Amino acid sequence: MKLLLDFFPIIIFFGVYKYTGDIIMATAILIPATLLQILYTWIKEHRIEKMQLVTLVLVIIMGGATVIFQDKTFIQWKPTVVNWLFGVAFLGSHFIGGKTIIERIMSANIDLPQHVWKTLNFAWVFFFLLMGVINLIVAYNFSEETWVNFKLFGMLGLTVVFIVIQGLYMSKYINNTE
Repeated sequence: MKLLLDFFPIIIFFGVYKYTGDIIMATAILIPATLLQILYTWIKEHRIEKMQLVTLVLVIIMGGATVIFQDKTFIQWKPTVVNWLFGVAFLGSHFIGGKTIIERIMSANIDLPQHVWKTLNFAWVFFFLLMGVINLIVAYNFSEETWVNFKLFGMLGLTVVFIVIQGLYMSKYINNTE
């Protein structure tokens, strides 16, 4: 259920775009869909994750600019901005606080050596920065429809591949720590 909720706004965006072929209209629907997602999460869990909040703010700002100025460039830049912000946050966690972000997220369930946590966190930094660049390459070198498909399927697919690779890397150290 959580996975469906996490993807609810992008599925709505994708569906409206595929039905209308209008990225401005799809963006206009994305904004209230994201607000509904956040409202539902708040009602159900009485908390909002930072990632959801950052995404909401950027959807409102960049989606709003897309609709107001009738310019798809703003919404096409949103995934890049989100990824780069997360990349910077993950990088900053090496210098602020006792644990990296990836260690804070996963250390309650997995015991890994400190150098592995740092390597994983740097891998996420690189991944987020690379995803931002790839998004711009697709947005500026391919059709609008290709970008919409990439935003849903390509970014999700690359993330799944990255997580599998990360899991394989971690598995070498999980066996050694048990």
